Amino acid sequence: MAYIRRKNGFIQAIILVVIALIILGFFGFDVKDIIDSPLVQKNLGYVWGLVKDVWNKFLAEPALYFWHNIFINLFWDTFIDNIQRLKKGKPDDFQENTPTVSAIYLNYA
Repeated sequence: MAYIRRKNGFIQAIILVVIALIILGFFGFDVKDIIDSPLVQKNLGYVWGLVKDVWNKFLAEPALYFWHNIFINLFWDTFIDNIQRLKKGKPDDFQENTPTVSAIYLNYA
């Protein structure tokens, strides 16, 4: 059963939210009025403040380090460089660094 729970996807979550909204509407709940109420707005503001504090204190530095130093420098710049070389008709990194087999060895196979 735990395996099935891990397989739930994003589309299933969206469908469940839509079904929940339909059921709430059927029983007479107005979601817009609930969200617009001052108490809910106060609670959402509090939670949003907590999320921003966690981001600023714990997550921003490692996430930005990963973004700039790993994703941009290692992956994105290499990707753009290879695409530009392919546009010019030059070989990309994989084609340049792939080992080749000599024709002498092919005759013995």
